[in-house]
Amino acid sequence: MSETPEDSDPAALVEGLLRLLDVADQGNDHFAGARKPGGVGRVFGGQVIGQALASAERTVPEDRPVHSLHAYFLRSGNEDFGIDFEVMRDLDGGSFANRRVVASQQGPDGTARPILTMVASFHKREPGVEHAEDMPEVPEPEALRTEADLRAEFAHKAPERLRKQMLTPRPIELRPVESRHWMGGPPREPLSHTWMRAVAPLPDDPKLHRAVLAYASDMTLLGTATLPHEISWSKGNMMGASLDHAIWFHDDFRADEWMLYVCDSPWAGRARGFNRGRIFTREGKLIANVAQEGLIRPLK
Repeated sequence: MSETPEDSDPAALVEGLLRLLDVADQGNDHFAGARKPGGVGRVFGGQVIGQALASAERTVPEDRPVHSLHAYFLRSGNEDFGIDFEVMRDLDGGSFANRRVVASQQGPDGTARPILTMVASFHKREPGVEHAEDMPEVPEPEALRTEADLRAEFAHKAPERLRKQMLTPRPIELRPVESRHWMGGPPREPLSHTWMRAVAPLPDDPKLHRAVLAYASDMTLLGTATLPHEISWSKGNMMGASLDHAIWFHDDFRADEWMLYVCDSPWAGRARGFNRGRIFTREGKLIANVAQEGLIRPLK
């Protein structure tokens, strides 16, 4: 039995993602992040990180691209409201700039509450020594099934409350290498490989590509810690949430071209799981590293 996802034009999906990441300048280093149209429930963590990065980059000279960010998720965001991003200019040095960002949203009592804090560092390009880890050998993306196809095939096995979410088209295309284990299966090594890219071409602005990568970097990562255990969000037998998120940007890339996301989890315990990610271009260039700890609480 399979189900067909809602039809949606790839270009429209990407246009919607760009609108979501295009924060509005409110003056005095405050920026407004739009809510996801039609969003229901908890805000996706990658959205908040992408909007926070976009806000910080608005306050930094063009010749200083971001090289790292470190974020903490404080509370769940609510899809019913937009998000306010306050940027603090902690440093504008000769080579580096540093920004703190506080993302706030209306709470149940109507007052603003922080939902995320982030520190980002920006570095003026300069030459230096070079080395990089090699990309692992995996099948080409054209040889793999899309995650959208897998979701359509397996949606009926998921809890009913998750089916609409599973069948909703997304602006990021994913093609998991380990697709035969996509919907559960026996416990296995906490390691996954996924090709990913925007579903349609993006503008040439490097800032947009970094924001889209930040958005996509919250996909597939947390689930890596669950692979050795018979729990997953799709089975509905765990409570999961990102607790923090860090990205190191190493080199230039295009987020509308295939990138390989290699994720592993060296540790889990005390209802938390630690996950690492490496992102390569299709040509094998290491462009980013990611780290995240998340809540993985089994439900009885």
